[in-house]
Amino acid sequence: MGPIYILWLRELKRYVRSRAQIAASLGQPLLYLLALGFGLGPIFQKSGHGSYLQFIAPGVIAMTVLFTSIFSGIALLWDRQFGFLKETLVAPVPRITIMIGRTLGGATVAMIQGVLVIIVCLIAGFRPVNLAAVPLAFGFMLLIAVVFGALGTAIGSVLQDMQGFQLIMNFLVLPIFFLSGALFPLTNLPKALGIVTSIDPLSYGVDGLRGALAGISHFGPAIDLSVLCILAAIFLGIGSFLFSRIQL
Repeated sequence: MGPIYILWLRELKRYVRSRAQIAASLGQPLLYLLALGFGLGPIFQKSGHGSYLQFIAPGVIAMTVLFTSIFSGIALLWDRQFGFLKETLVAPVPRITIMIGRTLGGATVAMIQGVLVIIVCLIAGFRPVNLAAVPLAFGFMLLIAVVFGALGTAIGSVLQDMQGFQLIMNFLVLPIFFLSGALFPLTNLPKALGIVTSIDPLSYGVDGLRGALAGISHFGPAIDLSVLCILAAIFLGIGSFLFSRIQL
């Protein structure tokens, strides 16, 4: 546990020192909350679905955790470019330990970002329907962070430089977010779109968060938890395997 704790602490310290990152992390959620939450609110309400702010807030929280966790994994590229990764890999510990420590550190950072966005949502007017379910919401946030932190590490282990970063952003991260149901209900979708959203890992995280915080669930909490736990185990295994094959 010692090496894992040290790597976890290193990721946390790097985040705390980056004040610009903390401030920037609130920009995009604020844009979605203000532009969409209030802009589309009247239309959403007229359609009989209630407050759009209540609906979109869990999706914005999930978005923040997604982006932060997957980018913390891809930050492996920066460590490789500046030589920090070589210093880490020469340590006399198994590479799987290093990978788990990095992933847990990234997940912790993503959780902190998510808590900051929850505070912003509360200021904007969002209110959880059941305070007793808030710990369950934090559990879903943690699972989202671990799943996509491990996925980010797997991607960072394969990429050789930052040239592929935009490709990952445009063709993986953004589709995962926009097709997760974070911005729209998953009910009554066209069949093809319904299939795509059902195989999107983030759909189950958003649905779990929305069920815990807003009382609206499509798949059900049991399915959401089961899928996320299975995906966390799969991505941790894939990430560990690819990380162990890194050649410097």
